[in-house]
Amino acid sequence: MSQELQILVISAASIGFFHTLFGPDHYLPFIMIGKAREWKLGKILALTLVCGIGHILSSVVVGLIGIGLEMQVEKLNWFESFRGNLAAWALIAFGLLYALWGVRRWYKNHNHDHTDKLKDSKNITPWVLFIIFALGPCEPLIPILMYPAAIESIGSLVLVTSVFGLVTLTTMTIAVLVASYGLTFLNLKRFENLGHPIAGFVIFLSGLAIQVLGL
Repeated sequence: MSQELQILVISAASIGFFHTLFGPDHYLPFIMIGKAREWKLGKILALTLVCGIGHILSSVVVGLIGIGLEMQVEKLNWFESFRGNLAAWALIAFGLLYALWGVRRWYKNHNHDHTDKLKDSKNITPWVLFIIFALGPCEPLIPILMYPAAIESIGSLVLVTSVFGLVTLTTMTIAVLVASYGLTFLNLKRFENLGHPIAGFVIFLSGLAIQVLGL
C-alpha cells in the first residue's frame, strides 16, 4: 500500500466518523421516532442501517458516474450541494409535519377521541426517512476521497469508499444504540403523551441545524 493510499484510508475513516458524529441528522431521527413509536431496538437499528446504506450508495453512484464520464469535481459538488439542500428541507418539512400530526393526535386523545390510528403512519414513516436519507449526499466522499482514490487505481477507489461507508454505518449504529439504550433509564412518563410532537420538533431542529449551521 502506497503512502498516498494509506493517507486516503486514514482520512476516509476519520472523515466518516466525524462527518457522522457531528451530523445530528445521521442518528436523531431514528432515536426520536423509535422512542415515540415504542419500537424495539432491533427495528430501530435495522432502519438506521437501511437508511445509512441508501445514504452512502446514492453518493457512490453519483461519484462513479462522474468518474466514468470524467466530469469535473466542481460539477459534482454543485449537484451534491443541491441534493444536500433538498434533503435538509425535506427533513425540516418532515419534522414539522410530524410534530403537527403529533399535536393533533395528542389533542384528539386528550379529548378521548381514539379514532386516529397509527397503522398508516407506521407504514409510511420508514419509507419517508429512507427517501430523505437517499436524497442526502455524503458531502466529503466524492471530492476528498473518491476522486483521489480513482487516480491511484480501481482497487484504491473500492477500498477507500468501503472504509468510509463502514465507518459511517458503524458510527450511526453505535450512536443510535447508545442513545436509545440510555433513554430506557430515564423516567419520561410525564412526556409519554407528547412523544410524537417532541420527536417531530427534534427532527425539525436537526434539519434546521444542517441547513443553517451546515452541520
